[in-house]
Amino acid sequence: MEAKIEGTIYLAGGCFWGMEKLMQSIPGVLSAVSGYANGTGEADANYQTVCTGRTGFRETVRVTYDPNRVSLDQLLFAYFEVIDPTAINRQGHDAGTQYQAGVYYTDTDSQATVERIFALERARTAHFAVESGPLVNFFPAEEYHQDYLDKNPGGYCHIPSAAIARLSKGVIDAGRYARPRDEQIRARLTAEQYAITQQSATERPFSSEFYENTEKGLYVDVVTGEPLFTSEDQYRSSCGWPAFTKPVESSVVVEREDVSHGMRRVEVRSRAGNSHLGHVFENDSESPNGTRYCINGSALRFVPYDAMDMQGYGYLKDRFSK
Repeated sequence: MEAKIEGTIYLAGGCFWGMEKLMQSIPGVLSAVSGYANGTGEADANYQTVCTGRTGFRETVRVTYDPNRVSLDQLLFAYFEVIDPTAINRQGHDAGTQYQAGVYYTDTDSQATVERIFALERARTAHFAVESGPLVNFFPAEEYHQDYLDKNPGGYCHIPSAAIARLSKGVIDAGRYARPRDEQIRARLTAEQYAITQQSATERPFSSEFYENTEKGLYVDVVTGEPLFTSEDQYRSSCGWPAFTKPVESSVVVEREDVSHGMRRVEVRSRAGNSHLGHVFENDSESPNGTRYCINGSALRFVPYDAMDMQGYGYLKDRFSK
């Protein structure tokens, strides 16, 4: 089967200046063009008319990418990192129907990926409001909107520059670690692993084989294999669960407010698999940096450093001290 040379996806995520800049910064993206999608028609596809809010157009970025260098999964997860998925006709300080968030596709393969990622994001987001569907039409915006932030350094952008810089440096592509079907997950996991990762259960403290593990290596999501933590960032915590100061890359975990059991905590879930991992706490006196990722060992699989090449994780060996 011949490898796909190019892929295209259309992303509406508030002001197109920021979304265009974000997508241009991601290695593997070939072009990003600001424009107007899924509105009334070409005669209305101009900034002044779209800003009336009566055309149905969304400020949208057409993203063309090389699927051999970056997956659509990766682009969509980057998109969700910088938008508010609960907002209706608004992103950042911008309000109006043209700022409604949405993802639009033009082929069945992209549709399947969009629907899969949307199912993950919807499952972990209350009041999810991002629209999706086939592209109806798209018209490039005026020339002065194209590459706006390159032409106007320091110009308005609702996406923090630090987020753009961070996402541009990510090397763990979520497309390599797609979540299996539910029946496959149940068949692969033990009863405890399933209860923890899929039903948000908690293992008994001091029960994990990884609690006092001192071997050099990588911890990955037991469901998908996505890299999560390294032994470099593990420390012994009196809490009784494996503890880490940070993930291997910030994007591989998703943090959500958790008010269960009469407590207010921050839950940690895996990005590609949406596995419940544990919780993160700040101001931990035992942690070298004050942050404790308190993780259920049953949600993890350990890959010894010497086995990383063989298991396809050699590209992360530079995260370890020699």
